[in-house]
Amino acid sequence: MNILFRRLSVFAVFLLFLACDAPGGNENTYVSIKTSMGDIKVRLYDGTPIHRDNFIKLVNQGIYDGISFHRVINEFMIQAGDPATRNGLTKEQLDTLVNYTIPSEFRKEYFHKKGALAAAREGNDVNPEMRSSGTQFYIVQGVIYDDALLSSARDRINYNIRQTLFTTLLKSIADSARLSGKPLSDSEIQEKVSLRMYEYLSENGDFEFSEAQTEAYKSIGGVPRLDGTYTVFGEVVEGLDVVDRIAAVKTDSTDRPLNDVIILKMKISDY
Repeated sequence: MNILFRRLSVFAVFLLFLACDAPGGNENTYVSIKTSMGDIKVRLYDGTPIHRDNFIKLVNQGIYDGISFHRVINEFMIQAGDPATRNGLTKEQLDTLVNYTIPSEFRKEYFHKKGALAAAREGNDVNPEMRSSGTQFYIVQGVIYDDALLSSARDRINYNIRQTLFTTLLKSIADSARLSGKPLSDSEIQEKVSLRMYEYLSENGDFEFSEAQTEAYKSIGGVPRLDGTYTVFGEVVEGLDVVDRIAAVKTDSTDRPLNDVIILKMKISDY
């Protein structure tokens, strides 16, 4: 039942992402990222306060100073924040930083356009609540989408919604019937699942990209397939050219740069 509860909770969070917008706020926290390949400045979103405050804490503690971009995939993203790539941390610090996570904060208006700052995480099989890594983050590069590619991405998201809904309802209805002492046949379970899916889809309709998402993905690009499953908590305001340069470096079979790309210094700054 605990596993079922977690699955239902994850699905509820995903549906909330599809339906809701975050409250407004003054998005005025900026972080300067000085790297060995140039400078990047990001703005942190006030609509994701857990991620914002966690990132500010780590920046002020100097945790990111000396850390490398350890995973770089051209036309996708550049990832950093693995404490194991930094020298000088004690074993206790390293163990703590590697293992801690924070709750997801999905917001529909914060999406994976080029320059989006987002939290990395472990996969759903070991992380069904989609909790974010406490330290690791990535900056989106992505590609520009045309109408056909966006349509394909939208269809993929809708397929995933249906699959998640079907699996969740199937497990929920079967478990409820079994625990009540009146188990159902496979055909009866399928009938109930089909009815519940029809009710949900009739009420909510299919997922559609917002005007803001469509405009961004068609103009500057991004990675729309990650929307609603990884927390976006900021965006690049200066240095997209540096993101492109880092994304273009040569990497090995594990996507690690052959020559280290290092974060020399991070600091909170005025714009």
